Amino acid sequence: MANIFSGDISRMVLRRTVHADLGEVSLDSQMLQVLMELDGKKTVSQVAQSLNMSMKDLRSVLTKLHDLKLCEPAKDNMATLGKDFFDFLSAQLSRAMGPIADVAIEDEISEMGEDSKNFPAHRAAELVDLLARQIMREERKVAFQQAMVKKLRELQA
Repeated sequence: MANIFSGDISRMVLRRTVHADLGEVSLDSQMLQVLMELDGKKTVSQVAQSLNMSMKDLRSVLTKLHDLKLCEPAKDNMATLGKDFFDFLSAQLSRAMGPIADVAIEDEISEMGEDSKNFPAHRAAELVDLLARQIMREERKVAFQQAMVKKLRELQA
């Protein structure tokens, strides 16, 4: 499964989790500070600012906490992509690849460990990049990327 902390994670919202089967874990002070900030409401960017921490360092700590099953995405507070985005994505990719486009989209979403029904908006650029790599003809790849960059900018506005 792909790392959920790849790409732009600044808008991701995480929450603490507790599992009965956790056993003993050892946390350093930085991991503990980050864990205390994960309230299911703050974005990763806000956590980084609050702790005066670089995104690179925070990404590393979040990966460790996630591997220990101490945090997870707060799905109810995470911005997701709607049907209109996927319809646009499908239309653009179909122009570049033909009828196989929808299968390629489904496969990439699955490979990323996500679901199109609640696909996190912060991973949209990553999905577009993965799909663009499958377009063999350079001019079609460029046209697809240009159309999708414009759409992604609309999402961020």
